[in-house]
Amino acid sequence: MPFGNTHNKFKMNYKPEEEFPDLSKHNNHMAKVLTPDIYKKLRDKETPSGFTLDDVIQTGVDNPGHPFIMTVGCVAGDEESYDVFKDLFDPVIQDRHGGYKPTDKHKTDLNHENLKGGADLDPNYVLSSRVRTGRSIKGYSLPPHCSRGERRAVEKLSVEALNSLTGEFKGKYYPLKSMTEQEQQQLIDDHFLFDKPVSPLLLASGMARDWPDARGIWHNDNKSFLVWVNEEDHLRVISMEKGGNMKEVFRRFCVGLQKIEEIFKKAGHPFMWNEHLGYVLTCPSNLGTGLRGGVHVKLAHLSKHPKFEEILTRLRLQKRGTGGVDTAAVGSVFDVSNADRLGSSEVEQVQLVVDGVKLMVEMEKKLEKGQSIDDMIPAQK
Repeated sequence: MPFGNTHNKFKMNYKPEEEFPDLSKHNNHMAKVLTPDIYKKLRDKETPSGFTLDDVIQTGVDNPGHPFIMTVGCVAGDEESYDVFKDLFDPVIQDRHGGYKPTDKHKTDLNHENLKGGADLDPNYVLSSRVRTGRSIKGYSLPPHCSRGERRAVEKLSVEALNSLTGEFKGKYYPLKSMTEQEQQQLIDDHFLFDKPVSPLLLASGMARDWPDARGIWHNDNKSFLVWVNEEDHLRVISMEKGGNMKEVFRRFCVGLQKIEEIFKKAGHPFMWNEHLGYVLTCPSNLGTGLRGGVHVKLAHLSKHPKFEEILTRLRLQKRGTGGVDTAAVGSVFDVSNADRLGSSEVEQVQLVVDGVKLMVEMEKKLEKGQSIDDMIPAQK
């Protein structure tokens, strides 16, 4: 491995306390949970593909985190990681997902007809809508740990599946390594393409190895349904369009995902899923639905209101800048999305976005007229 010392077998010549990482300045879920006892118990275990405890925690050891932003600090290298290292992952998951217990069961609901409303978010305020998720393909190691051959096999399988789609989903695959600089930049500017990972969190986890080998982007002819191949997860699936028709974005998301899964199942490689964790993904923060339903929404007045943060929390929503995670809002336009992933279904999570954004737009309109919104502050969802 070209990162860390995680595959150095001589480390077993040293006592667990001599190998235990210094986490004294760390603020991430892994550091909060990992004790010398857990380290001692798990450090000589490995999954069938050879992923070890030190592989799991390396990104959280190398990146202490931000004093005010709690990162996760660990990744899975394959489907079995969550079981072999459950003494670490279970408390991390419980901490990260609001008390989700090892005995809890996750609900999946990809029937878009169960979503109520969502076709009429005011386009004067809601500039664009998107729903994304990740999927892992059973039988292969995950991006932090996969070999070159595995990664190429995932790409081959994915391209065959995606290229067989028809109708509104007919599209084309663009491998990163054969793209011109201009093509690449155009897709990045359109917010379609992931850039080469520069985040220390991704680099330290090992998922940028061999870049750009076997990575690429597929999108339908309308550029409204996209799939990233072999970035942080095997697949990242995104449905998006301008304006506020979240109902249509979610319909396309559900239908497209189910079509893709059918093809993978027929090839003998369904998506990784279990009734406790839902869809199994690389980062524990994305377990469950892996879904982020978000809108870019203009909230010039509400964002300056002293209760803005509290309103978001009560609606179970989160905000970030339109440039993605850890970016600031530009000109009072925020990317507002669901805060939950695990324990509630896809439909429930998108419903919270639809209902919450609708309410916030109504609040914004009142504030524009100089009226009070005190009687509109919602109860905790």
